[in-house]
Amino acid sequence: MTAHGFDVVEAVGTGPELERALRSHRPDVSVVDVRMPPTLTDEGLQVSLAVRRDIPGLPILVLSQHVEQLYARELLADGAGAIGYLLKDRVFNADQFIDAVRRVAGGGTAMDPEVIAKLVAGNASDPLAALTPREREVLELMAEGCSNAAIAGRLHFSEGAVGKHTANIFAKLGIVASDDTNRRVLAVLAYLGSGES
Repeated sequence: MTAHGFDVVEAVGTGPELERALRSHRPDVSVVDVRMPPTLTDEGLQVSLAVRRDIPGLPILVLSQHVEQLYARELLADGAGAIGYLLKDRVFNADQFIDAVRRVAGGGTAMDPEVIAKLVAGNASDPLAALTPREREVLELMAEGCSNAAIAGRLHFSEGAVGKHTANIFAKLGIVASDDTNRRVLAVLAYLGSGES
């Protein structure tokens, strides 16, 4: 990176280190691997999403092995730009990569064509397509029969946050309050009907 005019302010190896570095440095651009310790699942992406919620438009270029359609959609959802999502095995040369880093640093986007194709194809018939990954996790736990308190305990956040996610799920699925229906049951039925269970 330094050979191409970038100053690397910090290299980190874990999700918590990434969060601290992003918040303290607020870099001109960050290159983030989706999978980072301690979980080696989606730690880098989750941290990126959380920090961008607090610092909208913070330039982040995500590298991934696979297209995670929900995460790509959530990264783009704030409309702030300065975001990139590239597949590691499709970054063919340094010039392409540096060009993507510069575009993201300049407030633009750098999206792998495969990511765009999956977003456009998007599975429009999926009623859950509008849900964020966290909302899907909450809905999945609802389908397991968990109460808000149990969901909060499993996902390590407050019951109030679970309530907000649940309200968002109902709104996005078009489930309105009624004396004749149980919204949780209707949301779980939508989840089960989507084939994701």
